[in-house]
Amino acid sequence: MFRIDREGFEHQGFFRIPGFADAGTCARMLERVVQIARERAAGTHGSEIVLPEANLAGRAAQPEELVSKVFKLHRDPVFGEFARSSAVTDLVAELVGPALDCFLSQFIFKNPGAWGQPWHQDSYYFPFDPPHPILGVWLAVTEATLENGCLHVVPGSHREPVHEHVPDRRDGANYGYVEIVDHDMSASVPVLMQPGDLLLFDSHLMHRSTDNVSDGIRAAMVYHYATTGTVERTPGLVTDFVTVRPLAS
Repeated sequence: MFRIDREGFEHQGFFRIPGFADAGTCARMLERVVQIARERAAGTHGSEIVLPEANLAGRAAQPEELVSKVFKLHRDPVFGEFARSSAVTDLVAELVGPALDCFLSQFIFKNPGAWGQPWHQDSYYFPFDPPHPILGVWLAVTEATLENGCLHVVPGSHREPVHEHVPDRRDGANYGYVEIVDHDMSASVPVLMQPGDLLLFDSHLMHRSTDNVSDGIRAAMVYHYATTGTVERTPGLVTDFVTVRPLAS
C-alpha cells in the first residue's frame, strides 16, 4: 500500500512515490497513445486532441515522433482505468477531498530534440471555482533524466499565488506555452524518475522541463484532479470533467 508523507507534501508541494506502476501499465499506455497518434495522423476521428512539437515540424518521422502532447485521454479504457483506480484516487483524496473529478489528462511525448516547457504553475491554466486544491499526478512511462528533459521544481513554491505568466519568448515555441519571469528559481531541484514512479504535485508548484538532448523519448502520463462540483469559469478546449471517485453514501 502506498502512502503520502503529508507533512512533506505540505512543506515541499510535491511527493514522489517510487515503483507505483508496473512495466505492463507503462507499456500499455505507450502502445495505446502511439496508436491514437497514428490514427489521427491518418485522418480518423476521435475525441483526443493531438498537439505537434513545433520545433520538430517538417521532419520525416512516424506520427508519434512529431507529437508534443495528446489531451483528453481519461475516457479511453487504458488511461481511464488508471485515473479511476483506487490506488490513485485514494492518494489524491488525502490531498484534495473525498469526492474527485479528473478534469484533464495528457500524454507527453518528449521526443529527441524536443524543447522543454518553461517555468509555470498549472493553476494559471485553470480558471476554477474554487481555485484550490487541484492536484497533478505525473506517471513516468519512461525514465526521466537530466539528459532527456526531466521536471525541475521549486520546493515550497506552491504557497505562492499564481504569478503573472507571459507567452513563451522563444521563436517557434509550442502552442499554449507560457512562462513566469518575476520569480527567483535558483532553489529549483530536478526530479529524476524511473518508469513507473509517480509524482503528486500541487497546482501552484512552479515547475519546468528542459530540452531532450538524448537519443530516446521521455514519456509521461499526467492527470489533474479537483473536488467534484468544481466549476470552470472559462471552459477550456482540453478539459473534460469526469467523476472518478463519488462521495460515499
